[in-house]
Amino acid sequence: MRAMTTTERPPWWRWRPALSLRMRLLGWALLLLAVASLTSVVVVRQVLLNQLENRVTDDLAQEVAEFRLLADGRDPATGELFGADLAAITDTYLSRNEPQDGESVLGFVAGAFHGGSPDPPYDLSREPALVARWTSLTGSAHGEVAGTPAGPARWLAVPVSINGTIEGHLVVAQFTAQRRAEIDRAVRLMGLACLLVIVVVAAGGYLAMGRALRPLRAVTEAARSIEETDLSRRIGVTGSDEVAHLSRTFNAMVGRLDRAFAAQQAFLSDVGHELRTPITIVRGHLEVMGDDPAERRETVALVTDELDRMNRMVDDLLMLARAERPDFLQLAEVEVPAMMTDVYAKASALGSRDWRLGRVDPATLPADPQRLTQALMQLAQNAVQFTQDGDRVELSARVGPGELRLAVRDTGIGVAPADRERIFERFARGEPGRERTDGSGLGLAIVAAIAAAHRGRVTVDSEPGAGATFTLVIPTGPATVRGGEQP
Repeated sequence: MRAMTTTERPPWWRWRPALSLRMRLLGWALLLLAVASLTSVVVVRQVLLNQLENRVTDDLAQEVAEFRLLADGRDPATGELFGADLAAITDTYLSRNEPQDGESVLGFVAGAFHGGSPDPPYDLSREPALVARWTSLTGSAHGEVAGTPAGPARWLAVPVSINGTIEGHLVVAQFTAQRRAEIDRAVRLMGLACLLVIVVVAAGGYLAMGRALRPLRAVTEAARSIEETDLSRRIGVTGSDEVAHLSRTFNAMVGRLDRAFAAQQAFLSDVGHELRTPITIVRGHLEVMGDDPAERRETVALVTDELDRMNRMVDDLLMLARAERPDFLQLAEVEVPAMMTDVYAKASALGSRDWRLGRVDPATLPADPQRLTQALMQLAQNAVQFTQDGDRVELSARVGPGELRLAVRDTGIGVAPADRERIFERFARGEPGRERTDGSGLGLAIVAAIAAAHRGRVTVDSEPGAGATFTLVIPTGPATVRGGEQP
C-alpha cells in the first residue's frame, strides 16, 4: 500500500473542519437545541391537528343532536308539535341555528335539497354525486370532501325518520381550511420563537463558553511560556468545577516538574562541584607517579581512597535525587521498640562510646523502616564523628501529641548556633569538627530528606561543648507519609 505523503489531502469524506473546542461544544449544544425545538414544533402541530379533528367531530355530533331535539319538540311559532312536517322542522332549525366559522348545514326533504345555512364557505348541494350519496343513506355516515374551492370539509349525514319512514336527511359539514391555517400560523410563530431562542443561546453560549474555557487558554499559554529553565509559572484558579480541577492538576504537575528540575540542577551542580577536587587529586598523582614500587603503592592507595570517596558521594547524591520520587518510601507497619532495639545493636559497633538505649515508648505507625533506620544510623554516625572515646550517645523514641520523636543525644563538642540550620544543607559541615570527619557532608541532608518524605522534620538542640541532640520528628496522623501506599 502506498503511503500518503504530507502534501496529499485525505478524501473529502474523511475531511473534518479544524474547529476549536469552543465552537465544537457550541455546535453540539445548538444542534441538540435545534433538534429538540424541531421535535417540539412537530409534536405541537400534530397535537393541535388532533385536537381540531376531535373538536370537528364533536361539533358535527352536537348539530345533529340539536336537530333531533328540535324535531321531537314544538314549533316555536305555533306552540304545536311539529309532527310529520319535516320541511317546517328544517326551516325552523336553519333559522334558529347560528353556524360556526366554516360550518355548513344542509337539509334534504323527500330526496331533494330543501335549504341550508346562509353564506356557507362552499355550497355542497352543487355536488350531485355527493347529494345522491347522502339522500340514499339509510343510516348515519361520515366522510371528507377534498378539492372544493373552500378547501377540504368533513361531513356527517344522518337520515331523518318520521313514524318509521325516512322522510329526509340532515348533513352537517365543517370546512377546516381556516382552522388549519390558524394552526399553521401558530406553528410558524412557534418556529420563529425557537429560532430566536437558538440565536440568543448561540450568542450567550459563545460568551459563556469563552468565559468557562478561559482557564484552558491560560493552561495553553502557560504551557507555551514554560521553558526548561523557568518552571515558576502558575495558573490562577477560581471555582471548583472541572476546569478549575484541571488548572490545579496542571499547577501540581508543573510544581513536580519544577522540583524535579531543581533536584536535577542541584545534583549536577553538586556533582560538578564536589567531584572536581578528587578528580584533580587523582589526575595529579597519576601524572607524577614514578617507577618506584613504594611510590606506586602509595599512589594507588591514595587513588583508590579517592575513588571510594567519590563512589560514596555519588551514591548519596543519587539517593537525595530519588527522595522526591513517589516510590522513595516502601511503607510498612513499623513497631518502634523493635526498630529502636535493632538500631541500637547496629550503632554500638560504630565506635567505642558509652552507648545507651533510653526511653522507648510503645508505638506503631505506617512508615519505611529501612529509611528510618538509615536516618538514625546516620545521626549515630554523626554523633561518633563529633565525640571521643567514652562519651555518651543515647537513642530514644518518645510519642507526643500527633508525632513520634526519634532522638540521638551525645555529649560531644556540640553545634555552634550559626551552624544549626546550615548543617542540613548539602556538603555543609560544622566548623568545630570540620577536620574530624572525612564524610561528604551529605549525611544530615539525607536525614532531612527522609524526614521530609515522611512529612516530618529534623531538629537539633545543642550548645557548643555541651553535646547535641538530633531529633527526627514524624507525624503519627493520617498524612504521615508522602508517596507510596498505606499498608
